[in-house]
Amino acid sequence: MRVLVVEDNDELAALIARALERAGLDVDSERTVADAEASLRAMGYAAMVLDLGLPDADGLDLLDQMRRRRDTTPVLILTARSGIDDRVKGLDRGASDYLVKPFATEELIARLQALLRRAPAIEGHVLTLGNVALEIAGRQASVAGKPVMVPAREADLLEVLMKRGGRLVSHEVLRGQVFGAAQGVSANAIEVYIHRLRRLLADAGANVQIHTIRGAGYLMRADTADAA
Repeated sequence: MRVLVVEDNDELAALIARALERAGLDVDSERTVADAEASLRAMGYAAMVLDLGLPDADGLDLLDQMRRRRDTTPVLILTARSGIDDRVKGLDRGASDYLVKPFATEELIARLQALLRRAPAIEGHVLTLGNVALEIAGRQASVAGKPVMVPAREADLLEVLMKRGGRLVSHEVLRGQVFGAAQGVSANAIEVYIHRLRRLLADAGANVQIHTIRGAGYLMRADTADAA
């Protein structure tokens, strides 16, 4: 399971990430509301740990944006705001739980695991773009209704690109969401997997194209001529 930690204190973010990774979770970290929003739109997360005092906006603004678009990702607010009014406001705005700093990492992990156990399964959640579909939980891809065998890494790329259909996905987002930021995957390695995915989709008769935006990243969109 992958968790997004939104915390602008780098030392604290690293401490949280290490604790969650020891508990068997995959972790991505962001420092701002804008970067967290980009990650949420590019990748599905099992849960999010959210600080409120962020450099570009209040964390509650991010929570509002998520709930307005019906993003039901469980959110655990982790903040120094300890007043009863603050707690009530956070829960009323859509937080799943509220933990005040300073905190014990053992309690953070226990609360987060409780949220994950209660979270609804994503089984049956299907992404579609053109005549391509991807069932997220089972990682099963199909083109025009016919199953297509897509290796795990290429399926991860496909998910990120489909979630941002028609929009640019940067090299940095692909590295972080698909390969993990700590692995230091090069742009050349990403291009190899993109090439393989393009070939798989073309051979299956997909009416989508993965476009390379030189120096920036990739975007996937349906070929409107074929899709019409």
